Amino acid sequence: MKNLKFAIFLFLASCIHSHKTANSNQWVKLFNGKDLNDWTVKIHHHEVGVNFGNTFRVEDGMIKVRYDQYGDYNDQFAHLYFKEPFSHYHLKLDYRFTGELQKGAPSYTLLNSGVMFHSQDPRSMPKEQNWPISIEMQFLAGLGDGKPRPTGNMCSPGTEIVYNGTQYNGHCLNSTSKTYEKNEWVHAELIVLGDSLVTHIINGDTVLKYSKPSMGGGVVQGYDSTIFKPGTPLTSGFIALQSEGQPIDFKNIELKKLR
Repeated sequence: MKNLKFAIFLFLASCIHSHKTANSNQWVKLFNGKDLNDWTVKIHHHEVGVNFGNTFRVEDGMIKVRYDQYGDYNDQFAHLYFKEPFSHYHLKLDYRFTGELQKGAPSYTLLNSGVMFHSQDPRSMPKEQNWPISIEMQFLAGLGDGKPRPTGNMCSPGTEIVYNGTQYNGHCLNSTSKTYEKNEWVHAELIVLGDSLVTHIINGDTVLKYSKPSMGGGVVQGYDSTIFKPGTPLTSGFIALQSEGQPIDFKNIELKKLR
């Protein structure tokens, strides 16, 4: 009888362990398709939590970035942060550019957006900080001129990376992706392994790899100097969807933890 009870105990323990392991490897929806309750807004010139002009809104099961309640854009760069940070994970989402660039937005933001990761907590950003200290998987669309304009690129506001074994000195690094046009849905994936390897995937193709993200570099303005420590490895951080003056839609935002 004792042996039977012990065997049952081992079986149940094994089932519980297997269930936990399975759950830890499952895809989790970060966006529920209904509301932004799990997300926090931070917009340049505004305090954290103020969704000026209803910039980020949920319609038709998508997160839409819109500017119909703006006047001049006024450098109101905005980011929508998921509620918790992550370290080792696989993120996937779909996006498409739409509409027209908002009046007053910088020309370089035409058909330009992205997803920030390993970002600082939005609650650590002063009102006048323009971009978060983070790494960006940059999204671009073609300009309709027949010239290549890859997407799934890397940009580094307040950060640095190592590319092909050497510290990369530029702010943005192009991927090898094809050019995708406005109004075309694009599937983007991001695989992040702490402060080790980062992989960008567009429509199933691996288009960029780099490593060793850390604080450093320039571009970001208005940040709290006490949290900016160049050379500090970025092992984890928040994920945020970007708004830079171009309307864009996001959907099917899911994440699988890898550790």
